[in-house]
This record gives sequence, structure tokens and C-alpha cells, in this order.
Amino acid sequence: MSNSLKFRGVLVLLCLLLSFFAIAPTLMQGNLPQWWTDTFRPIQLGLDLQGGMHLVLGVDVDKAVESRVDTIIDQTEAQLREKDIIFKRLERRQGDRLVILVYDDEEGAKVDALMADDYPSLEAETFSGNGGYIEKHFRLGDQEIENIKDYAVRQALETLRNRVDQFGVSEPTLQRQSGNRILIQLPGVEDPERAISLLGKTARLEFKMVDETANLQDAVAGKLPVGTQLLYERNVNKSTGATTEKPLVVIDKTVLTGDLLSDANVRIDTRFNEPYVSIEFNAVGAKRFDQITAANVGKRMAIVLDDTVYSAPVIRERIAGGSAQISGSFTSQEATDLAIVLRAGSLPAPVKIMENRTVGPSLGHDSISKGIKSIWVGAALVVLAMIIYYQLSGIVAVIALVLNLVFITAMLSMFGATLTLPGLAGIVLTVGMAVDANVLIFERIREEIRLGRAPKLALSSGYSKAFMTIIDANLTTLLAALVLFQFGTGPVRGFAVTLSIGIVASLFTAIFVSRVVFDLFLKGREVKRLSI
Repeated sequence: MSNSLKFRGVLVLLCLLLSFFAIAPTLMQGNLPQWWTDTFRPIQLGLDLQGGMHLVLGVDVDKAVESRVDTIIDQTEAQLREKDIIFKRLERRQGDRLVILVYDDEEGAKVDALMADDYPSLEAETFSGNGGYIEKHFRLGDQEIENIKDYAVRQALETLRNRVDQFGVSEPTLQRQSGNRILIQLPGVEDPERAISLLGKTARLEFKMVDETANLQDAVAGKLPVGTQLLYERNVNKSTGATTEKPLVVIDKTVLTGDLLSDANVRIDTRFNEPYVSIEFNAVGAKRFDQITAANVGKRMAIVLDDTVYSAPVIRERIAGGSAQISGSFTSQEATDLAIVLRAGSLPAPVKIMENRTVGPSLGHDSISKGIKSIWVGAALVVLAMIIYYQLSGIVAVIALVLNLVFITAMLSMFGATLTLPGLAGIVLTVGMAVDANVLIFERIREEIRLGRAPKLALSSGYSKAFMTIIDANLTTLLAALVLFQFGTGPVRGFAVTLSIGIVASLFTAIFVSRVVFDLFLKGREVKRLSI
């Protein structure tokens, strides 16, 4: 009995010490050694308590399908020329349809063979075109379209997560929702406009050759040479900061894309003391960049991000090594944000903001204040009721209640859970439930005393008889909380987390800790009457 009591006492003491170590970074932020805060992080507050942003973004998955067809068109055009298959042109129609115009059935048969070998997922159709041409139609299958759309949302979610991580938001929430939507919650964000700009930017980086022979006036009027497009070059006046746009005609075909980047970082131009973005290509990109610059010395290459030309420098010489730079009179923050989106990768399809809510920090502080006040009021009422009804034994239940709150706080820190307003509600509910097990135990002990048992025997019998009832009641509540956590979202999960942790802590304090306190009090004493 003595050895068992010592072991249980040491176990409770160790749990208390571990809990205080876990809670300390929350209570004493900035005053602890680095190893301590690295081991136990402060409890993170959710969006409703800390303030921040709540965004719902919609992914334009139809654009992802169109991009996939455009990629197939680029690849197919190169393959047709490589195999000397004669064709008039390739084009995309109706979003998901690739059309190849050929002159006769012989060339059409070659096209069919090529597409069947290289693109088996495409469904083929043949039509007689105008002017004697034969139109070979190839359409993405329904299952392939669904796969592309699903992958676009998943890739967008991963890309946005990378951007948020580099943005430096603590404990963000990113979840996929129905209808090709993505939920993003950013607690503690102080610059909402910058966050929206960073998340909404498609960041498709392309390198295109400038068409120097095009007439800009005709291009602006809508008369563009075949195979070109009109873009605008962004220029910033260094003295006034005003932004202007200059028309530029570029060849429609992209010679290089940002998919081949390996890194992007902000550098300072020592000549003008201005920031620019230095980019590094991977092995494939470096080789391709070397070939392009070697073949186009003396020509201008436009660096295009989301259909805006940031710069269009003249290629003075062949550039080996796979390094380049993007300059455009950036501010330091603009250059940093551009480097972030380039490192994180471009979005597979454009996204648009469906819902945008900002929670002010003052509202969060008010919620914390009221939540803590409700915990204290609830705890005070429970303490008062227990002491009045169960006398000195009620003090044991109060000790268990205090330790219960300590253990809940510690577990929130150790598990890295985020505390939300519904989470505070879960703690308030736990305070009420925390003494429920003690009430069952104390009533059992009272029954045993009425039957004439000695205090120690009554205590032991009361705990034994109440044990299964307590486990049964709390286990069903815990299962319900786990179901809420598994299938709930946002506030519901926050409530489920604290409720689950609170139930575990309540079981430990009510069944184990309170029994240790009783045994310590009764050890070596001849007690004739329990104050219960």
C-alpha cells in the first residue's frame, strides 16, 4: 500500500511538473530559453480570438481543362512537324476540344495513328471541313476532365499552402470545400490587402520573344499579325511612383515557362540601389534558356507574369548557367511577394475570392475576456456548491477541478491545438462535467457509510463501484466528441478538441488524483468519520 501510494504520488507530481513546463511559454512569452520554447510552443489562438482573415476562394477549373488542351496542342504541333505530317493548323474549340485540319485522308490517318499512340485518353471524331479540308476532332473524355479538375483544386490547395507558409502566418487553416472551393483562415494577419494579392495571383511566368516588326498603333487598334498577342509593359516612375503601361507585341508561342524554376530570391541592384528578383532554372530550364539566348542574340525577350510584361531586355549574349533576373522598379515588399509566388509555384488555374471576412483583434480580445470570465464564474459556482454539499471532501473535488484546468491547458500546448471561441465553450462545459465523476464517487461512499462500513473501506468500495459508471458515461461523450472532430469543420472541431481533452483530464483527476489525495490524508490515521 505504501509503495503504491508513493508511486502514484510521484506520478501525479511528474504530471504537474510537465504541465507547468508546457504552460510556461504561454504565460511567460519572451522570458524563457530558446530550447524551452522550441520544446513547448505557446497555445495558438484561433481566428475568432486573435483576429485575422477568413477567405473562400473558388478555383476556375474550366481554365485548367483549357490549359491542358493548350499543352497538348503545343506538344502535338511539335510532333507533327517532327514526323513530317502535313497539316493546315491546330486550334482549341469549345474549351475541351482539339481540332487538327489536314488536306487529305492519308495525312488524316497519320494524325489518327499519332494521337492514338501518344494520347489514348482523347476521343477521336472526323468531320468534313469547309474548303475541302478534313477536320480531325479530339476531345478529352469525361473521366479525364474530372481528373484534371480534381487535380487542379488539389494542386491549387498545395500551392496556396506553400505561399501561406512563406508569408509567415502562424497556425493557418486551409481546407478543400465542395464546389471547387478552398477555405483559408489566416489568424493575426495585419495587412489583408497584401494577403489577398499574394493568394489571388496566378503567377504564371512566361518568356516570350518580342515582335519588333509589328506596328504598335495597328496592334492597339486590334490589327495584330498572325501568331502574336498584345501585352502591356509595366513601368514605374522612380520620382513620382506612378505606374504606366506601354503596349508591346509579343510572339504568342511561349519559349520558356516558370515551371522550370528551381529558386527565386530578392537581390539589390548596386547601381541603382533597387530590388530585383533573381531566378534560377533547374537543369532542364537552364539548358533551354541557354539554347534560347544563343539563338536570339540582339533580340528582345519579354518576361511575362500573369499577362503583364515586367521587363523586356535585349539579349546581349548567350546566357549559360540558368540564371536570370526580373526587374521592374519594385518596392522591397513587391519584390519579396513576387519571389514568394515564384518559389511556391504558379496556380494551375485562376482563383477568385468568393467570400472575404476580416475579424478585428479587438473583437478577439473581448471574446477572450468574456470566455475566461465565464470559466471563472462557472468554476466559482461549482466550487461553492461542492464545498457546501460535500464539506471537506468537496475541497478534494475542488483540487481535482483546478488540476483539471491545468492539465487541459498543458495538453492544448503539447498537442499544438489552436484555441478558438467554441474551444473556450468546451472548457466551460468541461468545468461543469469535471465534478460529475466526483459526485458519483462521493454518493457511492455515502451509501457505504450508511451501511456501516469504516471510512477507509467505504472510500475503497465507493471508488470501485463508481468506476465503471464513470468510464461508461465519459467514454460515450468522448466518442461523440471524436465524431464531431472527424466530420465537423471550423468551430465544431474547436469545440470537439477541448471537450475531448477535457474529458481525458477529468477522468484522470477524478478517478486517480482525487484518490491519491484521500489516501495521503488517511495514511497512518485512524479516521472514524469522513467529512462528506
